[in-house]
This record gives sequence, structure tokens and C-alpha cells, in this order.
Amino acid sequence: MPEFTAAFSGFAVDDLARAREFYASTLGLDVSDRSLAADDAAGPGLPTGLELHLPGGADVLVYPRPGHEPAAYTILNFLVPDIDRAVDELTARGVRFEQYEMPKTDPKGIHRDPRVRPVAWFRDSAGNILSVIEG
Repeated sequence: MPEFTAAFSGFAVDDLARAREFYASTLGLDVSDRSLAADDAAGPGLPTGLELHLPGGADVLVYPRPGHEPAAYTILNFLVPDIDRAVDELTARGVRFEQYEMPKTDPKGIHRDPRVRPVAWFRDSAGNILSVIEG
């Protein structure tokens, strides 16, 4: 078995500047630049990425990908204590929540089924699917 020294998750976007604006300004996350070069001293012009510092201590790499195709599944979930309040606050910041027939969402974009936690899906600046989940 290999000796893993660390692990992290990552996903692609089409435009790092727009992603930084969305994740830092719209969602209010702590975002920092991250070099994707094997050696930071390797020089300028090498691809760069972003690191999202998530509540709870996890970090996620966001990297540029030419010809990016948005993920057709939820890539990042945010737990919130009150989904109605979170949806209202994000809507006021310009976030549009997805409307689905299956699973059925209400006019605010929230899926409410007593068998699962309330959840609402939205897209980032690159079209990737994110969610807020009450919990």
C-alpha cells in the first residue's frame, strides 16, 4: 500500500478570475492563490489555481481547464442552520437557485421532503452544481 501524505479534492472552472469573484465575494469564502507548479520557483507563466478554505477546515483546489464542461452532479455542499435564510441571502447576492421537477423544488428552489434534509442547488460561475443543505 502506498504511503499517502495528504489528500485533497479539486474541481475545474473555465475562468479563475470569475471563480475567485464568485467564491470570495458572492459566497464569502476565504480564497487564496495556489501554484500548480511542482516547484514554485520554476518561474512565471505556469498554471495557477485557487484554494477554497471551507468552514470546518477543509481546503479544495479550483483549477483552470480549457474547454471546461460543468459538472452534471453536485461537486460541493454547504451545510446551513436555516435553509430559507441561506437561500434568501444568496438570492440577494445574485445566486439563482435551480428549479427541478425531480426532485421537486418549491418556488425558492428548495427541495422539501420529510425523508431527507431540505436542500437547494445552484451553480457557480463556471456552471458547476453546488448546494446548501439544512443541517
